[in-house]
Amino acid sequence: MLRASLRQVSAALKEGRVTPTELCQRCLALIKSTKFLNAYITVTEEAALKQAEESEERYKRGQPLGILDGIPVAVKDNFNTAGIETTCASKMLKGYISPYNATVVQKLLDRGAVLLGKTNLDEFAMGSGSTDGIFGPVRNPWSYSKQYKEKSVPKSHSEDKESDWVIAGGSSGGSAAAVSSFTCFAALGSDTGGSTRNPAAHCGVVGLKPTYGLISRHGLIPLVNSMDVPGILTRCVDDAAVLLGSLAGHDPKDSTTIQDDFKPFELPDLTDVSKLSIGIPKEYNAPGLSSEILALWSKAADLFKNAGAKVVEVSLPHTRYSIVCYHVLCTAEVASNMARFDGLEYGHRSDVKDSTESMYAATRREGFNDVVRGRILSGNYFLLKQNYEKYFVKAQKVRRLIANDFVKVFRSGVDILLTPTTLSDAAPYTEFIQEDNRTRSAQDDILTQAANMAGLPAVNVPTALSERGLPVGLQFIGRSFQEKQLLTVAKWFEKQVQFPVIQLEEVKRHDNGVCRHQKSASFS
Repeated sequence: MLRASLRQVSAALKEGRVTPTELCQRCLALIKSTKFLNAYITVTEEAALKQAEESEERYKRGQPLGILDGIPVAVKDNFNTAGIETTCASKMLKGYISPYNATVVQKLLDRGAVLLGKTNLDEFAMGSGSTDGIFGPVRNPWSYSKQYKEKSVPKSHSEDKESDWVIAGGSSGGSAAAVSSFTCFAALGSDTGGSTRNPAAHCGVVGLKPTYGLISRHGLIPLVNSMDVPGILTRCVDDAAVLLGSLAGHDPKDSTTIQDDFKPFELPDLTDVSKLSIGIPKEYNAPGLSSEILALWSKAADLFKNAGAKVVEVSLPHTRYSIVCYHVLCTAEVASNMARFDGLEYGHRSDVKDSTESMYAATRREGFNDVVRGRILSGNYFLLKQNYEKYFVKAQKVRRLIANDFVKVFRSGVDILLTPTTLSDAAPYTEFIQEDNRTRSAQDDILTQAANMAGLPAVNVPTALSERGLPVGLQFIGRSFQEKQLLTVAKWFEKQVQFPVIQLEEVKRHDNGVCRHQKSASFS
């Protein structure tokens, strides 16, 4: 049951084959047995069981609130949750309890979803490995999978557990690991430059970054206001569409959301792709792209071509400037957003009392890690009067050129762009931490951040296992507000590749469902 899709679980709940309480208890038991993954910062066991009981009563009355009623979900710990600690994995907000729910959290609760807890991340969502938060790094569930263990060099059990694990990706690594390890059916992440799609690729799950403005950002603690979007992590494309239908739409508390009503949709089963035009951007064959992922990308293009779709090479010429442009704009907005954390209204406050200024300085020095402080310093440098035109304004102009590149490609008749999501499969933790956060983020965001700067929808679809037995994903980028077309194509692709299910001993002990392990010939 823990491996089932949202629609399958919803049907089982309606038919009484399982109750919301039983489902919640199974997930909570699995969270405890996979605690070593460090996917959760806070587990709200008591509140979750209460929500499950309320859902059970609704089912008994024959009045469920919809497809999400009774479904266990998790939320990244940078979304405000009333009565539950919201930390952003930082000392600055450790112990902070918000008085209100983020709009997306409230929408989940209004539809009967059962909130299991808050998931781990990089501090203030600044990172690409979920390794830089104060609660420790997130471990990728695939590190403990049968598939990875069969391919990795044999080591002693204790040594294997302590050192031979790979990163989950970031910054929404906790949410991706939670979905991948079956401790919840769906999770919310945030996506500023790839923070949902990157961990989704490394953990073998679907990661959707919606069009900017389609889902409310109210209650999401901001990193980069002009690029942040709530992200959706699920185990299949259909589930992402279900969650999107529950979360999308206008929010009077967020002026950047769309004004029009959003109509939830069911994804059709696409059988004919002959009318599709798939664009392959040549600039995404970036330095550092592994030969394995390049080959997989080529196979995916051939898959569409052999099925009758038109596959064309396209150019997004300003992509080569995008990561530098992103760095300038990201740090500038970070510097502005982080100014609110001064120790006066909420969060950590230093004991230094010499003066107000010294208290400010000490609070921020103690409350932020080196990564956050570094981005604040960079951002303030770019925003200095003498640098503003030279860096910030110029970066905004380049951002417009990047967005225009996408517009031109889509106007040329291309429906969907197909690209890699990451440069390689997940790195071992010991190898990943050898480089500093800024270098790692620049490398890991190179294939994902352009979609954020252009405000376009993009989705990672798990595609195959690498030679090391780890997940590799490919990214589909669509036109603005054309999530239905994007996800329909992604669903067709998902069906063709038949990504294998993770084989985890912990899951087998808690779930009696039959696990299908299959893979299509073209991606074996």
